[in-house]
Amino acid sequence: MKTKVFADGLVGHVRRSLERAEKLERGESIAAEKIITFADPLHMFECLTAERIRLCQAVRKKRLSVSALAEELGRNRGSVTRDVNKLRQFGLIRLRDEVNPGHGKVRIVEPVAHTIEMRTTL
Repeated sequence: MKTKVFADGLVGHVRRSLERAEKLERGESIAAEKIITFADPLHMFECLTAERIRLCQAVRKKRLSVSALAEELGRNRGSVTRDVNKLRQFGLIRLRDEVNPGHGKVRIVEPVAHTIEMRTTL
């Protein structure tokens, strides 16, 4: 699945929705994708900081716990936890519980989509 991130607000969202509805009316198939729309580019860049994008890139390569991810990125665990929660809130990553033998469970951070496409117009 692909995730697309736009920063064109309600106007862009409505335009894309109408395009999809027209395709459905014509009987065309629509690929499964997740779309996230921000009101404007400033909101998108406020949410998708350079560190959060690095985090997304890291979990695309290897699924890691928050602690292992913090170590991998050379960052503080608390900062990584906050970024994971924010990215999870926007639907770009998810957490999965995994059995950690002898130590209960560990939460693994993984991507929601194989690719993320971001578009904005300034």
